[in-house]
Amino acid sequence: MTFWKGQRKSFWGKLLGVTGALALLLSSSVIEATAYANTQPVPSVVRYTGEPSKAVSMVYTTKPELALTFNGLGDEKKLTQLLNDLDTYNIKATFFLPGAQVAKQPQLAKQILARGHEIENNAVHGHDLAKLSYEQIYQQIKESKELILKHTGVTPKYARTWLGTYTDDIRLAAAHNGQEAVIGYSLFLHNWHDETDEQKNKYVRKYMNRGGIIALDIDENIHLSVSIPLIAKAATEAGYQFVPLQTLLAHGQGKLPLEKIEGYDAAKINPDYSNASAKVVKRVETDEKKVAITIDDWGSDATVTNILNILEKYQVKSTFFLRADGTAKNPNLARAILEAGHEVANHTYSHPNNTHITPEQLQQEIVQAHQVITEAIQQKPTMYFRPPAGAVNDEVVKVIAATGYETIALFDVIPSDHDKSKSADDIVNAVLEKTKNGSIVLLHMLDDIQTVEALPRIIEGLQAKGYSLVTMTDLVEKSEQGK
Repeated sequence: MTFWKGQRKSFWGKLLGVTGALALLLSSSVIEATAYANTQPVPSVVRYTGEPSKAVSMVYTTKPELALTFNGLGDEKKLTQLLNDLDTYNIKATFFLPGAQVAKQPQLAKQILARGHEIENNAVHGHDLAKLSYEQIYQQIKESKELILKHTGVTPKYARTWLGTYTDDIRLAAAHNGQEAVIGYSLFLHNWHDETDEQKNKYVRKYMNRGGIIALDIDENIHLSVSIPLIAKAATEAGYQFVPLQTLLAHGQGKLPLEKIEGYDAAKINPDYSNASAKVVKRVETDEKKVAITIDDWGSDATVTNILNILEKYQVKSTFFLRADGTAKNPNLARAILEAGHEVANHTYSHPNNTHITPEQLQQEIVQAHQVITEAIQQKPTMYFRPPAGAVNDEVVKVIAATGYETIALFDVIPSDHDKSKSADDIVNAVLEKTKNGSIVLLHMLDDIQTVEALPRIIEGLQAKGYSLVTMTDLVEKSEQGK
């Protein structure tokens, strides 16, 4: 090892023509990866021609589960404290270990297993494999897998690179070594800086997604004792459970590519909109005491799950108009809304004011949102479109209709629950005072507003007045059929 370090210093000295002091300013990980690539003999390897390993950063599932993963071993004191913290919060985690560290400290790896956690493959030295040749990548994964097996008796099923990234060569070399998947992450949690406790809580909550894979580096992260309680709290508040990575992957669902889903092209760009027309629905004229509670925009998994739980408790079905840039980041949540029996509809991709953008931009917003939502829920969404803030004019209506969305869903009951200054009482009172037969109530699923607190009282209050709470389809189409 001493000789290898000497070779590294000589290599950088010749390449850069600078002193050893300057070399110390460079990232040691980059130096080691480059030196490894240029000094280590690599056996001849015939390139694998089979299917590459899966690349997984989030598991497609609606189960309230996610995985907590770690890179590296750290020292005995740090690892023991981490394992104790995981025991305190009843979390079973997955540790990606470099084979070289396992060979050097096998007792620590065995301690991880003894506490009921999983061990997987982080390559021999934890280098950035993307900088290496295919042969070197193959050898890194192979040697690490063999070292882990030799010293722990465990054969890793998954590989992760030092940075959690993956290339085609990495996926191919992983498959060549019998690794079922190359694992990324939905959140890599680094050290905290000057964040307040509230800011930390909000940040972690934002990424507490079902099917998510959270990663921390044991050597790099000096705030593990702070982060583990934060993560455990966020999961508990969302009603989620941490499970080992193998369990999470086993619970994952198959996912069709967009082009294989019927109705993916039901919305299209269509510049010829001059003669297009759409039905604009603000309220349905009906003698029946039927009301639609509709829920707009996007929120954290915890907030939306709370809304879903409330609706389930009262056996109410709603129509959710999704902001698709949020859906793209957490498709599992969109699918969970659908599986709970609710309608999923289109609320644009990035939530612009439709009267302030060009017809081309508006159609792009609608079509992109349609495709993102379709892929997330694995079926065509309900073909209703809700413009942000209800902003439409005659031209906008035509532009929307020309894409294939021929029903524009507005609203007549607006409690302005998106306004953080509104209390739950304000929201409840506004809804109960303004609702009438055929009303469409506009609520939001945003974080840090009072809708979750207000929703049970809204439902109970409307039902006490004799209203049936239905989806947009039930309100609009079935009312028309009854005429």
